[in-house]
Amino acid sequence: MVSTYCLTPKTHLKVPTIVVFLLKKLSPFHFHHCKFYSHHSLPFPRTSSLHVKAIKDGSFQNLDVANHLLNVFVKSKNLNHACKLFDEMPHRDVRTWTILVSTFVHVGSNGAAWNFLRTCKMRCCSSLSELKIGKGVHGWILRNGFVFDVILENALFYFYVKCEDFGSAKWLFESMEDKNSVTWNIMIGAYLDTGNVDKAVDLFRRQGLKDVSVWNTIINGLMRNGFERIALKLLYEMVKDGTLFNEVTFSIALVLVSLLKDLELGKRIHGRVLLSGIHVDGFLRNSLIDMYCKFISWSSIISGLILNGEFEDAFKTFTSMVRKDIDIDVFSITSIVSACASFGVFELGRQVHGLVQKIGHKLDAYLGSSLIDMYAKCGNLDDAKRIFKQTNYMNVVLWTSMVYNYALHGRGREAVQLFEFSMSRGLLPNEVTFIGVLTACSHAGLVEEGCQYFRLMKEVYGIKPGVEHFTRMVDLYGRAGRFKEIKKFIDENGIHHLRAVWRSFLSSCRLHRDIEMAEWVSENLLRCQTLDARPYVLLSNIYAIKQRWEEVETVRRLMQSRGVKKHPCQSWIQIRNQVHAFIMDDRSHPQKNEI
Repeated sequence: MVSTYCLTPKTHLKVPTIVVFLLKKLSPFHFHHCKFYSHHSLPFPRTSSLHVKAIKDGSFQNLDVANHLLNVFVKSKNLNHACKLFDEMPHRDVRTWTILVSTFVHVGSNGAAWNFLRTCKMRCCSSLSELKIGKGVHGWILRNGFVFDVILENALFYFYVKCEDFGSAKWLFESMEDKNSVTWNIMIGAYLDTGNVDKAVDLFRRQGLKDVSVWNTIINGLMRNGFERIALKLLYEMVKDGTLFNEVTFSIALVLVSLLKDLELGKRIHGRVLLSGIHVDGFLRNSLIDMYCKFISWSSIISGLILNGEFEDAFKTFTSMVRKDIDIDVFSITSIVSACASFGVFELGRQVHGLVQKIGHKLDAYLGSSLIDMYAKCGNLDDAKRIFKQTNYMNVVLWTSMVYNYALHGRGREAVQLFEFSMSRGLLPNEVTFIGVLTACSHAGLVEEGCQYFRLMKEVYGIKPGVEHFTRMVDLYGRAGRFKEIKKFIDENGIHHLRAVWRSFLSSCRLHRDIEMAEWVSENLLRCQTLDARPYVLLSNIYAIKQRWEEVETVRRLMQSRGVKKHPCQSWIQIRNQVHAFIMDDRSHPQKNEI
């Protein structure tokens, strides 16, 4: 259907929404056979959404798909994004280079086209390790007087390193006036690959501003060369430097922990992963599991079960530890208390707290914040406040936990007051703290204050807003019924692709029973997310409130036609020190007859 439309010479017509919708659903095979990209240009939000879709479903790894996306950006005259996409592509072929070079020529940027061609030549020589040919290309560039930029210089530099001509590589490195993180990474990596650790560390020390990739290179290289203690020292320096860890850093650190056989350090790094807000998925999750598997312990088993969502088994394992009089460390207790908080298992959480007092474990910031969360989320805010006062630490984790739980209990003004007091005491808030205070403002109807804190977070503390911050701001406006401000906020921040934002907007429509706005929001949400049942259920509930039963049935039929299924809910209860799990419409419980 899409190919037929696109090959029809009706260029005066706008691209139908259904065509764009279908394009988002195409597999790499369909992408390859669709001629849409060759005949039409798309507005940037739609080309961008195709890019996001390709990354999300993994089809961006397919060279044909990546080339087609590059062509779409080029046809839409988004050259900056085309160049960015080109840099991100994991693989390139002749067609890739041809698309970009011909585009630069077409728009009159002949110099840029030449730069790309020269870079391509040098990379070919690097891949083939053809030192003689590469030197010839280098000489040809010099003879023709081409202006060097950092990309071309890096390509030349990488070529000499790859061909093991370290004399030429070192000369070129020292002569480069404009070095970026890629340049330093190549040179440091070259020294590490040849086992010249001293020179690699010396070069690392010479570098001025270091980004996370350079830290990752030196720490990983030292580790591979058997210098684990020096690698650990640099990891601590990275923390002091204030460089934020990414997924690669955490994975390298977890491998380092395994080599050093330091379980306590591994637990601290795991805690830092949780506090960082980084989504634990893919290779990072595997690194965590692998690290714990090397220290086979009860606490590792509990942590692994919780990490994989097996909460019932985690509760049973912890109970078994207590019955067998196995030594229970603080990390096991913190993990199980956090699980109790997440699922409202109050009695078990209270008993674990009693066990903490019996064993004599000191309430540090992490265990204290877990207990505060458990009591507050189980409805006992007074005990949460009592534990908060007992800890008496000026620690951002503790104070953030208390601010957030005040907000969840509808005591937004008290949460804001606590936040202001913490800042007056010199406590530096982090991104999680601002999620708590924005939640408090939302629940208390403090719209202007919430906007002020959002600006404070960005402009004063330099914290880049994440999905949770944007969602809280939409909720802040939505609870107050200020839908125009929500639209403006979404446009200004370019967050049309965030599903959580649209879900929050839709919830506000339900709160204010605004069906027209709900229908518009649902259309935008379903562009981002068609297989999640939540937006359909929300829209259906809004129709039901207005007793528009035909529309309710229409939404349900739409779910069925698209294969959208609502996942059954699950709940836990605790009776006589035993945790029971129930799933909607499930009849498998061993005591089903008594129930």
